[in-house]
Formats: sequence, C-alpha cells, structure tokens
Amino acid sequence: MYLEIKKAHIGYTTPLISNAHADLKLGDVCLLIGNNGVGKTTLIKSILHQLPLLDGEILIDGKNVKTLSVKEIAEHIAIVFSKAAVPQHYTVEDLISLGKYIYYPFYFELKKEDRDEVAHIIEELDLKQYQSILLKNLSDGNLQKAFIGRAITQNSPIIILDEPTTHLDEKNKITILKTLRKLAKEQNKLILFSSHDWRLAKEFADKIWYVKDKTLYTGIVEDILLQHDELTNASLFQIHESFIPPYISAPQFHKEMLYSLLQKNFPKNLSSLSFEFQKPFWVITKDSTQYRYESFEEIINFIKNIHQY
Repeated sequence: MYLEIKKAHIGYTTPLISNAHADLKLGDVCLLIGNNGVGKTTLIKSILHQLPLLDGEILIDGKNVKTLSVKEIAEHIAIVFSKAAVPQHYTVEDLISLGKYIYYPFYFELKKEDRDEVAHIIEELDLKQYQSILLKNLSDGNLQKAFIGRAITQNSPIIILDEPTTHLDEKNKITILKTLRKLAKEQNKLILFSSHDWRLAKEFADKIWYVKDKTLYTGIVEDILLQHDELTNASLFQIHESFIPPYISAPQFHKEMLYSLLQKNFPKNLSSLSFEFQKPFWVITKDSTQYRYESFEEIINFIKNIHQY
C-alpha cells in the first residue's frame, strides 16, 4: 500500500476522527466524503503533515510523514485546495508550468519535454483558448481547472484535491474527473478527492473514505454506499416531519426526484398511494384504481385534487 493510516487520532486538541485505519494503493481513485465540519480537510492536512496527529501514524510509501521534509512530501503528493491564493500576474500556462517547480532551482527554464507536457495537459483540460489569459480574468471554473493542471504537471504519485468540482459546471466536472481517473489508471497515480456528492463516487471512484461520528469508514464504493443508507436515501432531505412517503418503484434518480417533489409540497401522509415508473409514465395506484401521468406537474395537480388542497 502506498498511503496508509494506522490507529490515527486526527484533530486539534480533541479528535475529529478517532482510531482511523485506511490504505490506498497506486492506481486507486478514492472519494473522501462527509458533512461539513467532520474533519475532511483536517484529514488531508494530516496526510500532508501540516497538522500533526494526536496519535497513530500516517505512512507514504512505507515512510512516516513526520520524518519527511516539505520537499519530500511535495515529491510524493500534489495538492489542490478549494481555496488558494491566485497569482494575479500569472497566465494559465504560467500556473500549470509551476508544477515543475520541485524539480528545478528557484529560477528555471523548462525543458522542451516539460513544455510539451504542459501543452498536453492544457489540451486535456480544455484550457487551450485560455492559456495566455491572466488568472485574475478567468471564471472560477477555469481557474480551478488551471490549479488542477498545476497539480498534474507536478508528476507526484499522489494527487489530493479538496472539493475540486465545487466551482465547475457539469461538463467541466466530468472533464476533470475523467482526466483524473485516466491519470490513475494509465499513469498509476493515487487520486484522493473530497466532495459532498456520492454520485461522483459511483461513477468515477474505486474506494470511499466516509467520515461520520468521528469514525472513518473505508471500502469499495458500492459496499460503503449500501452499508450507509443515509448517503443515498432521499429522506435525508425531508423538510416536513409530518410527511409519510408513498411506495415508489422507479430507477434511483427518478425515485429521488419524485420523493423530493412530494415531501416539499405535501406535508402529510401519502402512504395510501403507490407510484411505479413505466417510462414515460408514472402509474399511480389509489384504492385499486390506477392513474397514468407523464409530468410531475400532473402528479402535483392529481394529489392536490384528491386531498382537496
């Protein structure tokens, strides 16, 4: 294993995460997930040895991080934080080129193979039209992509990203995650990224690290999602305590959409209804009578009529 956490207590004066055990190998893509304030960023800082452990140890390639210099950690790990200082007079190409900094003296000129690599990464991240643009003139999404590009050019075996898709639209989010997974599989990189969206794990990650109640749960994505119903259960977002859901038979996404629609519009008991999605219709059963509706607007009007809203 290339990254190992052993009996680690992670936090400041008191642990945010207790007795953590986890490991990842080169080639793994892992999502770090958990609510705000549970210790995700603190865990990342501990891996970087920016914050010492309260107890236990973290190993990189068999070496305890507390024995490594800042330069040695940078050679092992490239990092992208969700908030970073923006060098105002740098272009996109300048920033991405900085990933080579750890391999050269402070003042350096890139070799041709380095420039070619930077150009390739700019192309991969769909930033070519912005490569000469000053960072201060970029959108939040393209700025985030440029910082990720810098981490990629660092050529470290581990890339850690703290909320890397926060400012990205869906197209750019997929571009970034596909690029990261390709890196992991084709260049044997270990990718660890944090997010609030479990769907990203299902589509792009191999492993999950899930922080809840001071515990770090780890494993294969599908195992962790099935073991922790709250990650995928739409009732997590219920806003009316009086709402009792109906039976819903549908693909997961459609089920979540219907659940959300019903619980925010009807704060009452809907257990006398059942819904089954038969594309493109929703079949609603009430008192052995079936009704077919194609749109959610029709469903709202139907329920309003039967409950005399």
